[in-house]
Amino acid sequence: MDESFTEAVLETVERVPAGHVVTYGLIAERLGRGGARQVGRVMALEGAAVPWWRVVRADGSLPPHLMVDAQRHWRDEGTPVRRGRVIVAEALAPGF
Repeated sequence: MDESFTEAVLETVERVPAGHVVTYGLIAERLGRGGARQVGRVMALEGAAVPWWRVVRADGSLPPHLMVDAQRHWRDEGTPVRRGRVIVAEALAPGF
């Protein structure tokens, strides 16, 4: 995987404020390269070092094995959630 892409993804995630989210696809769009799957791969391999729960699928969910921990973070940060998923339209990080 391209190291500069990995660094760009992680830097973008680090700038997402508490209580907000961004989608995998929007990160790729912002960077002008890769796609949602490539961003997801970076997050799967390297995302533990950044606030990974602030990067969600377009429907406001995460992979099932991450949802319990993510929901705790979302609650602690006051992220808008309905039926266990982030309300992306309300929680989208400024500038995205």
